[in-house]
Amino acid sequence: MRVEEAIGRQIARLREARRMSLAELGEAVGRYLGKPWSRQAVHQAERGGRAFTATELTALALALDTSIPALFLTDEERIDLPGREISSEEYRGVLLHADKDTPLDGVEELIVALHDIGEVLSRPALVRLAKIGRVAEQGTGPRERHLP
Repeated sequence: MRVEEAIGRQIARLREARRMSLAELGEAVGRYLGKPWSRQAVHQAERGGRAFTATELTALALALDTSIPALFLTDEERIDLPGREISSEEYRGVLLHADKDTPLDGVEELIVALHDIGEVLSRPALVRLAKIGRVAEQGTGPRERHLP
């Protein structure tokens, strides 16, 4: 998957999570760029049909109430760059810090942790266990907690 496609998918996911329409995101981006994006421009960006400037990435992050590194997150195993394909680990590492000895800042560390938690929680076995737990709780009622 090309980098632009990965970013586009993340923009679409974040927009949908915030229950924004294409037009609403275009208007929100326009507040930072001085001119709104059309519905079609947002759609093209979400499909990976455009390269993004630093200014556009900043406006998108502000409009979606997220960080620029969060726009780059992807579950894809490989990312295609013009010169070669890189692994998701290489891709994420480049986006978040310079090398393995450079500590992550708090925001980067939180982004990585949340992404990893999301991957773990989406595993089919955990999803099934959560459903079983909800069904069991409905049958017996919520457990009371006893505080010391």
